[in-house]
Amino acid sequence: MLHVRSIWNGAISFGLVSIPVKLMNATENHAISFRQIHLDDGGRIRYRKVCELEDTEVESAEIGKAYEEADGTLIPITDEDLASLPLPTARTIEIVAFVPEDRIDPLQMDTAYYLSVNGAPAAKPYVLLREALKRSQKVAIAKFALRGRERLGMLRVVEDVIAMHGLLWPDEIRATDDVASDDGVTIRDKELDLADALMDTLGEVDLDTLHDDYREAVEELITAKAEGHEAPAAPAEKNGGKVLDLMAALEKSVSAAKQSRGADAGERAGGKDAEVHSLPAGRSGTRGSARTAPKEVGGKKSTSTAKKTTAKKTAAKKSPARKSATKTAAKTSAGSAKPSGGTAASRTAAKKTAAKKTTAKKATAKTTTAKKTTARKRASA
Repeated sequence: MLHVRSIWNGAISFGLVSIPVKLMNATENHAISFRQIHLDDGGRIRYRKVCELEDTEVESAEIGKAYEEADGTLIPITDEDLASLPLPTARTIEIVAFVPEDRIDPLQMDTAYYLSVNGAPAAKPYVLLREALKRSQKVAIAKFALRGRERLGMLRVVEDVIAMHGLLWPDEIRATDDVASDDGVTIRDKELDLADALMDTLGEVDLDTLHDDYREAVEELITAKAEGHEAPAAPAEKNGGKVLDLMAALEKSVSAAKQSRGADAGERAGGKDAEVHSLPAGRSGTRGSARTAPKEVGGKKSTSTAKKTTAKKTAAKKSPARKSATKTAAKTSAGSAKPSGGTAASRTAAKKTAAKKTTAKKATAKTTTAKKTTARKRASA
């Protein structure tokens, strides 16, 4: 239950259902108020209500209200006169329709109120109206009388409370015909694109994080003066002069907003930029892409690479002849791969010469083996 004073007691008229309610302000003003003083001596300036006929000060209990005609004649109107007006809205919030909320022009919005249950019997019909508004996703349009005049209102649900916004009558909204004019103004698509980019870069904001900087500054000023300290100095203006180039101003605004957003994102990511490393270039004459170093996991070479290296070493130890043949073949391939200007015939001759040398080496090896065998036989005999 709200611990605020109600400003009106009445009932919501929902068809034939009557819901007793209390009306209270939903908002409060936090602005700092000042008193008027006499500059010469600092004395308070007060306004006193004085009767013009008697030239004496009058208490509030002795003051009533009257309507002044064009000739200055005053027609007294009492509270009883107003309460007896033949209007159903004198003490009733009369619901007249239910409409989608977007049908209400925000320009019509006025003071906001909370409607609270007035008595236990009103609880069930109050909850019934609240849940009906929730399920219909509509707002109720009502008429009510407050402070001497009939008003228009909009009822909607805020959390679990029915709130009422006072609405201005349609004829109280001034026309915009003479307020703004775009005669002779042309907006280019590029300017609109920059404006859209600025809107996207600035993004959204949590309204709960916004606060009144002016009020805080005034409070600091009052505190400083009360303690005899020097008043805080005004900050230097950020933007001086007139904006002459709209495009330049938009571009600078977008750039500044992006830098601000980028700095925020950098702080969230730890303030480090990603590093990009280029791969080593491949050697000329090799097939396919350049060979890369084996990947390391925890400072060790890849298992598959280590196995291949071991296999190669073992094969080299077991077969020296194969190793020699492999070297000879590699030399031959390297010689043939060289971009020489020789003909096919010269290359063929080179191959034959290599083949003859290999055959001669094999024949020499056989002769040496045969001699050793003969020598062993003679020794044994």
